[in-house]
Amino acid sequence: MSLLNGSNRPPARLVLADGRVFEGVGVGAEGHATGEVVFTTAMTGYQEALTDPSFRGQILSMTFPLQGNYGTNRTSDESGEVQVRGFVVREMTDLPSHWQSVQTLHEYLQQRGIPGIAEVDTRALTRHLRSRGVVMGTITRDETPEVALTRLNGEPDYASIDYVASVSTPTAYDFEDPRVALGASPDGTPPHVVVLDLGVKRNIMRILRGRGCTVTAVPHDTDAETILSLRPDGVLLSPGPGDPMLLDHVVTTSKGLIGKTPVMGICLGHQVIGRLFGADTFKLKFGHRGANHPVLDNITGRVHITSQNHGFAVDGDHLSPAIEVAQVHLNDGTVEGLRHREEPVFTIQYHSEASPGPNDTEYLFDRFLESVRSLRTPV
Repeated sequence: MSLLNGSNRPPARLVLADGRVFEGVGVGAEGHATGEVVFTTAMTGYQEALTDPSFRGQILSMTFPLQGNYGTNRTSDESGEVQVRGFVVREMTDLPSHWQSVQTLHEYLQQRGIPGIAEVDTRALTRHLRSRGVVMGTITRDETPEVALTRLNGEPDYASIDYVASVSTPTAYDFEDPRVALGASPDGTPPHVVVLDLGVKRNIMRILRGRGCTVTAVPHDTDAETILSLRPDGVLLSPGPGDPMLLDHVVTTSKGLIGKTPVMGICLGHQVIGRLFGADTFKLKFGHRGANHPVLDNITGRVHITSQNHGFAVDGDHLSPAIEVAQVHLNDGTVEGLRHREEPVFTIQYHSEASPGPNDTEYLFDRFLESVRSLRTPV
């Protein structure tokens, strides 16, 4: 397998806000990339990760050393653009091997204007972020570390920006995908699910459509009255990027939905609903990002391996008595799922739609749709 020849690539640096510098070679587009530096432990799925809106505003480092070995294709994008600011890898191949591949990973990044850096000691970078915590950083080819650090110090902190507004759809649309036929509905009439788009991944909507639902995605700032006017049989609050404390308007919208339609929240949607029911949220030291996170279901006692991508979490100490903590992360005990004791409302912190990662918890969409179908108004 051929790797990018470092001698033919321009030197590049990843400069962190704490002064740490990692040397490498430039890949992808020229220019600077600035954002919060995070890592994911997924071994595959780099194209899905690059296009996941939850990575908006971040520089993504892959812990698995070899990237690009199966190229990039026309079907694996999880949104309409690459969402990361920059990309960091140990090794990147320029000779992918897969029948669906249409571009190398380097070409894919270059065409979309995303700077990257290869030949970085990503093990050392990961250890540093685990000890120090996530930190702002910049990828540069044409600056000294001192100049890059000065520029970086003038950038706003990641948590201060509302990235949801930049990744959400500007207008409502009905989701269709030629690769996913509308599945059969048990009662013959497709349920209508409205997705409040906080940074939705396409696979969420593919799964719902494949299970017989018509799906409408609406902008993040859509109010409850407008959503209910669409006559949804259920509403899903999607994943997305950034700090849930910046989303008071979504909390208000969610309040207007509870008790009027079944509601499911995923990742950022989970955090928003947690806030609605009295919980605080907090920033994790280095986040949960990868495809191997163990989650305990407190109701069934089962453990699931999950796909995750989030830097904030719900503090369950001040939750309303109407809500119970249904699932917890086995690595650090953080809240992974909530369930309303009376209303058809539940949430998960992880990504049951995977892309990338295991699909062990895809059954949760079935649980949501059981509530949807049991409460539907006969047509």
